[in-house]
Amino acid sequence: MGLDGSLVVRACARAGLPWEDALIVSAHELRRAVNACRAHPKVAVLTVPGAGPAELARALFPQTPRSFVVCEDLGGPDERVVRVRPAEATTRPWNAPQVVLVLDERRPPDPPGWIARPPGPDGWALDDFAGAALAPQARAFVLAGLGPRTGDLVWDIGSGDGSIAADCARFGAAAVAVGPDAPSCELIRAAVRARRVRVAVSRGTLPSVLDHLPDPDAVFLGAAEAASARACAARALHRLVATADEERVPELLDVLDEAGFRAEAATLHASPRPARPSVAVVWARRAVPEPSPLPAERARPVERTPPL
Repeated sequence: MGLDGSLVVRACARAGLPWEDALIVSAHELRRAVNACRAHPKVAVLTVPGAGPAELARALFPQTPRSFVVCEDLGGPDERVVRVRPAEATTRPWNAPQVVLVLDERRPPDPPGWIARPPGPDGWALDDFAGAALAPQARAFVLAGLGPRTGDLVWDIGSGDGSIAADCARFGAAAVAVGPDAPSCELIRAAVRARRVRVAVSRGTLPSVLDHLPDPDAVFLGAAEAASARACAARALHRLVATADEERVPELLDVLDEAGFRAEAATLHASPRPARPSVAVVWARRAVPEPSPLPAERARPVERTPPL
């Protein structure tokens, strides 16, 4: 399905907004479109039947405060452009809306640049900083296993400083960092603000803190144990990366295997400056079932052309 940029340009013009900094997505994959709205300050969502303003609003509200500009019949006789809050969007009647502009008005607009959406970051991990639990090289390894991208949602549980969530946000993913108490959550917020990215922060402990979080594409789990890995694996849709003591690795591999993941592990040895202990990293992808072979009666013989 193509993304109609001309509709977005027209929608932004009707709303009195610049279009160049808008991320354009289609609602035909509603969950990914919602994740894009969580991560980016201005998203133009091209609607499809069954995935319009009401469905977007139900998925975003109340955890993700946003403003909506709903555009109907752009350029037609029944054109209507309406600005609403998500709670109102779930109850109003809509007449075949074409575009919903989802705006985070708490964030300042991005400065003008040479490209409509800025490219990804120039490195796989943030620069080192005091107090970080993982060295930049280890974070880069973790990010490679998480594979964050626009449309993904990533949980960062146990990094302690929100650095994994911040890096994932730099790659365009929506990210949630979990802290067990108020001081840890404030530490995460301060670190995330310093990195100039937007990350949701949730307070609580495993497994109850997961109950109100939307399903993630990928999970980072620090200081993993069997119980915490089992709880996260039950929710992770595609990928899970964990750090752990080396003696826990065999048990973690068994837990992930039972949960339907294909898991591997490695021990990373940090460079001596600054000195950090070695860390075991487990990375896993949810196993994809092998395609069923065609029934024998449907198999066709290979036709061979006789030589000339």
